[in-house]
Amino acid sequence: MVREQDILARPAPRRPPRLTSRRIGIHTSTAGGIHNAAERAHRLGCNTLQIFSSSPRQWAPYELSDLQCEEMTRLRTSYDLKPLVIHTNYLVNLASTNQLFLKKSIEAFRGEIERALAVCADYLVLHPGSFRGSDRETGLLQTAAAIAASTQNLDLAAAGLTILIENTAGAEFSLGGSFEQVAEVIDRLRGIVPAAACIDTCHTHVAGYDIVTEEGIYATLQHLDATVALNNVKVIHCNDAKAPRGSKLDRHQHIGKGTIGKEPFRTLLNDLRLAHAAFIAETPIDRPGDDRRNVDALKRLVA
Repeated sequence: MVREQDILARPAPRRPPRLTSRRIGIHTSTAGGIHNAAERAHRLGCNTLQIFSSSPRQWAPYELSDLQCEEMTRLRTSYDLKPLVIHTNYLVNLASTNQLFLKKSIEAFRGEIERALAVCADYLVLHPGSFRGSDRETGLLQTAAAIAASTQNLDLAAAGLTILIENTAGAEFSLGGSFEQVAEVIDRLRGIVPAAACIDTCHTHVAGYDIVTEEGIYATLQHLDATVALNNVKVIHCNDAKAPRGSKLDRHQHIGKGTIGKEPFRTLLNDLRLAHAAFIAETPIDRPGDDRRNVDALKRLVA
């Protein structure tokens, strides 16, 4: 239960946030109520944020109160926090061949969409799923059909909500391990729901793309533009990697501390073709203050 005194008793930021011409944020905790994420993001110096709208590893639905949604909207307006990105529950697999699991996934994803609409989110990020036990083409068709079923009688376009298909680390049977596959999923959704892309730097690196060398990152961006189109990349998950390129291991690291290094992030942040995108870190918190340090690290790279 959200109490009025809890909402009104807001601590002031520790220091004025470093200004930036890019939308830079971090995945933020919703502990104590979804609206608290906006307060935390502002205190960390963010001007955008990503959240979970429910537990990321449980099927149990989560009910948002009108008060929480209204307060989130008020705080976002007050702090100029945009866009608001919601990441879908990790359990959801809309490409599943198991009918019981698929049914639960569709129900859970429907709940994600309803909560995103209630809180006036701009983007809902979805991993396109695993087609284990089937084939890629069937998986693509299944994912598109499941999204259509999840969005029945909901007008996402009118509400300004876009589904973002995130590229994956390239594991076997996983959709989205290449830019071509991300583009295929988006194309399958044409006419069903507004859809675009979320590109994760760690996933891109461990899937085998060269984003470390200067020549490599420009070639990778050219490839991304030719497949997904850079103007369709609405969110970039800024994560360094613990694992080497091509390893298929999704292990996030602090900005500039992993196998990617800080220079590729500088290139992405200053590429004018991506100036419209939100740059959101999903970096670990190994010790207090890591979240602010990663946000600040990204800000310092903006020319």
